[in-house]
Amino acid sequence: MGLFLNTTIPYDSYKITASDRYFVDKTELLAELIPALGTSQRFLCITRPRRFGKSVMANMVGAFFGKAVDSSDLFSKLKISSQEISEKLKKSACKNYQEYLNNYNVIYIDFSEIPENCASYLTYINRILHGLKKDLNLLFPESCIDMGDSVWDLLNSIYQQFGQRFIFVLDEWDAVFHMGFITETDKNAYLLFLKSLLKDKIYAELVYMTGILPIAKYSDGSELNMFVEYNMATAKRFSKYFGFSDFEVDNLYAAYLQTSEGPEFTRDDLRIWYNGYHTAGNEQLYNPRSIVCALTNHQLRNYWTSSGTYDSVFRYIKANIDGVQDDLVLLFAGEGISSDIQEYAATSMRLKTKEEIYSAMVVYGMLTYKDGKVFIPNRELSESFSSMMKKEEALGYIYQLANVSKKMLTATLKGNTREMAEILKYAHDTESPIFSYNNELELSAVVNLVYLAARDSYRVKREDKAGEGYADFIFYPDQKDMDALILELKVDGTPDDAIQQIKDKKYALRFKGKLGETPKYTGRLLAVGISYNKKTKEHSCKIEEL
Repeated sequence: MGLFLNTTIPYDSYKITASDRYFVDKTELLAELIPALGTSQRFLCITRPRRFGKSVMANMVGAFFGKAVDSSDLFSKLKISSQEISEKLKKSACKNYQEYLNNYNVIYIDFSEIPENCASYLTYINRILHGLKKDLNLLFPESCIDMGDSVWDLLNSIYQQFGQRFIFVLDEWDAVFHMGFITETDKNAYLLFLKSLLKDKIYAELVYMTGILPIAKYSDGSELNMFVEYNMATAKRFSKYFGFSDFEVDNLYAAYLQTSEGPEFTRDDLRIWYNGYHTAGNEQLYNPRSIVCALTNHQLRNYWTSSGTYDSVFRYIKANIDGVQDDLVLLFAGEGISSDIQEYAATSMRLKTKEEIYSAMVVYGMLTYKDGKVFIPNRELSESFSSMMKKEEALGYIYQLANVSKKMLTATLKGNTREMAEILKYAHDTESPIFSYNNELELSAVVNLVYLAARDSYRVKREDKAGEGYADFIFYPDQKDMDALILELKVDGTPDDAIQQIKDKKYALRFKGKLGETPKYTGRLLAVGISYNKKTKEHSCKIEEL
């Protein structure tokens, strides 16, 4: 078996995944790939954020089509073998799935892997070129391979001599662009390598390629224009195969309950923490890696891991390019920001506008996109933003307010309304135009920021359904013996008006269980009224136990 050609790695990796307790069967994807074999639509590039199952699907494709290992026992137990899939293949004028199983020479390349002590593009690409030549020589010794010939010439020769075609499974195709030793010249050379290897090549039976960033921004439109690209924000096809649906998480949570002595969290907690990514088909998806980690570890927490690219994007936030920091405050308050999302993110990370910054953040999974607006998708990402806001001094007023938020929460729980009003005035006196308080949205944005520290021990919900209306904010404590808060805002009103609305609309019912049930929270329930008078520029606060 070779390093790249007919390697056992995809099968071995996918077999491990399929044996996992929280495995989700996505083999229906194969039924969409089979009809593309040998057609003009055989070049597919699927881009998704990190940790959205791209490599799992790449391993599945390699394990299914590849000759390296007989995988019939594995796939005979999965959806691809179902009668429903058989009927679907027949409608596409295709044969039974078994006719395609382990029937192809597969070239599998994970472009994120590099040679030991690699410090140049030449060293990086030579590993791939030399490995492919050795593999071809091993599998086709009678072809008299000349190691001095190009890989594409060798593949062409093998096709002409033996009629052999190949399926290419190329994972993390854009990884090379994130390597520190890669120059602009190297990037162009890499694109030329891919073009020479794949474009207009009859020996390519299917090319299945994955990555984070779409091709369009790397290529000038000619090198790799044979690919049809599918991203999460704008392309509907393949959406259901990357990320977990509500139905799939329902099943995973049911499996968790069967093996857990006592559940550490509810099914709704998983939605709050890890759901919220929108597809072009208007579906909502969960981050699959985070779901599996939470179920396996019996703990809800932030499983989002930073990366060099992630940090690079945030440099543009810290530099306040195009006034993006004010939008960040609104995003953190739960608002969507209108944006013309592009289908790419700049390769050089030279982002000049908010639209480019938000495009990059959507592509990398930091934001989600729906109906012309970007949002922070869930609590997991909200915590990542919160952490940044509390530690990055370059964020200016955001950093300053984030770091007085502990005092705000403490003052609220102690009923110190004077200190609360002073902190709100301090926020209002910053230079940000977002705090002009023309409406309650702007007031809610600053309130959300000055209560940032509360997110360490509370789940904060804005415009939450409660009683006979929607409360401006509800603070749900992580521990049942902590105090819960219902917070209502009034511009040109009084805190008494806010408290009265909490009572009149019966918001406290949000914390009442069904008749006879033990209350979920045993601490105090505090009604918090905050007002701002645009004429006097004064804040007023009131707290009352319900």
